[in-house]
Amino acid sequence: MKKNKIKSMFKKGEPIINGWLQIPSSFSAEVMANQGWDSLTIDMQHGVIDYPNALQMLQAISTTETTPLARVNWNEPGQIMKILDAGCYGIICPMVSNRKEAENFVNACLYPPLGYRSFGPIRGLIYGGPDYADFADEEILKLAMIETSEALKNLEDIMTTKKLDGIYIGPADLSLAIGQKPGFDNPKGSKTYDQIMKILDNAKKHKLFTGIHNATADYAKEMIKAGFDFVTVGADQRFMSAGAKTAIEKLKGSQKGKENKGY
Repeated sequence: MKKNKIKSMFKKGEPIINGWLQIPSSFSAEVMANQGWDSLTIDMQHGVIDYPNALQMLQAISTTETTPLARVNWNEPGQIMKILDAGCYGIICPMVSNRKEAENFVNACLYPPLGYRSFGPIRGLIYGGPDYADFADEEILKLAMIETSEALKNLEDIMTTKKLDGIYIGPADLSLAIGQKPGFDNPKGSKTYDQIMKILDNAKKHKLFTGIHNATADYAKEMIKAGFDFVTVGADQRFMSAGAKTAIEKLKGSQKGKENKGY
């Protein structure tokens, strides 16, 4: 089976730079995949991407060495299994709040007897290789998103879930969970930053893969220094809108609008 490059990077202690895809286009995915990202995540939660879009985007990413991941829109086994069968090499699962939800997520990614993933990797066999089923349980990356008030109370239970590879922090929902305004790149000393560091410390204690979403490259570099293994920077639609705004401002002298606080 084709090795999961970012799992290998994690084992070597190398930081992983992840891109984010929200536009339902195989061409934009191909363009992003050729920019040097270690991995690209297809956002099926807040992006405007459905399964047929995602399949074509996975095919486009596969023309490069970039590792394809997906964030599903919910902890739903059928959706998780289907995108894995399409050749996705890792799942980011949102709103995992307790041990049971973490176990349900992990089990949907694993074949029996470890889990209950149904067999039928129709495109996984093409992308991963004919021995896909023999090694998929170990190669597929399983990241639970920590972003709810309940999850903060259950960090130990979530992080000791068998076969969970790691966690991914969504700073916007995490901010809402502790009564703060949603946003990214939270400054040191803020309540959200303190919670992020608490989650990171717990994950490191359990030797888990740790990831976080960031708005800027500068902040992502700070998160790597803090100990994160996996950092996401912006998203395809943010890069497109930012580039367009910069050009228009130079030509028209227009004022920048308010910064987009979304993904």
